[in-house]
Amino acid sequence: RNPAHESRVKAIVQARLPHAFVTASHELSQEYREFERCSTVAANAFIGPRVSQYIASIDAHLNRAGFTGHFLLVQSTGGLYESKQAQVQCVRMLESGPAAGIVGAQALCRALSLPDAVAFDMGGTTAKAGVIYRGEILTASTALIGGYDHALPIQIPMVDVFEVGTGGGSIATIGPTGALHVGPHSAGADPGPACYGRGGKLPTVTDANLVLGRLGADRFLGGEMKLDMRAAEQAIREHIAKPLGMSLMQAADGILRIAATTMSYAVKGVSTDRGMDAAAFPLIAYGGAGPLHASAIAREIGMNTLIIPHAPGHFCAFGMLHSDLRYDLVRTWFTRLIDVSFADLKKVFDDLIVEGKQSFARSQIKPAQTPIAYAAEMRYVGRER
Repeated sequence: RNPAHESRVKAIVQARLPHAFVTASHELSQEYREFERCSTVAANAFIGPRVSQYIASIDAHLNRAGFTGHFLLVQSTGGLYESKQAQVQCVRMLESGPAAGIVGAQALCRALSLPDAVAFDMGGTTAKAGVIYRGEILTASTALIGGYDHALPIQIPMVDVFEVGTGGGSIATIGPTGALHVGPHSAGADPGPACYGRGGKLPTVTDANLVLGRLGADRFLGGEMKLDMRAAEQAIREHIAKPLGMSLMQAADGILRIAATTMSYAVKGVSTDRGMDAAAFPLIAYGGAGPLHASAIAREIGMNTLIIPHAPGHFCAFGMLHSDLRYDLVRTWFTRLIDVSFADLKKVFDDLIVEGKQSFARSQIKPAQTPIAYAAEMRYVGRER
């Protein structure tokens, strides 16, 4: 946990292996909890070589093109950081796509004078939700990536996102007990849903939408891609309708009902499970498939207001345009609150502010203003977490 020692070890390794990707835990997290720190740096080491090379190639391309601006990337907090930092701290963009969408939802809330909202994003494989509460995006300091049973703890600041394995490509199956399931397995983009005509034979949420007339076979992607209605009907009829003794329409409707219920868990996961009444929040739905299912999800939860932005399939990109350069600095300090003086507490925050200003100075980006927000995570005496 000693940053100076880690830096020395890193320098020695890099000197001996100049082409290796070397990462140190203090560059990613300066919080305690050794296992979480270890798993975070392991994740960074796993994705780092490929991500770092990819970002470096974009940097090189921009330099050759004569680009004189700043190449910034979105972090998991929804804030931006520079490409040089991103090449070292690759894991910090782990949930950057969903985070950008929630930043976009926050910007929309400001434009509509809404203090609270649930942001809902549905794509091809997953559905994700986050919360804007009193104008601010709720964040977390840790996350379990990959599901509870096989999860990898990641200890970095990030937008508090809850996700479920249900999207447009999620496959509908019949379980051992004869129950209908939707997801988490997905047909992906290749071969994709049966209606894509690329070899997919299993029924998906997209196939159900097509069969029920919620998608136009000749208007998909603005008419550039024709959907195969017969393939969608055959997949649902063969794998769901006949085994369950249902009509084609009943089976397709059942797929969407189960999908909506499953996706409502994502909304509840970031609201109801955290002590907030989801039904009192507006739902902002975006993503390639979000608006198709938002009304069913809102009805499932009892939400009265549904907002669908323009170009919902590009809404995360819209959110990136509203992101700001951001640095999240954290320190662990073991002490009892009763023993803390205000001066001691201020000294810790002042040190972090100095570090943050130094980071801004190194970035060579001159923001118009630099707002500073303070937060403290505390626990009761004797409590582990």
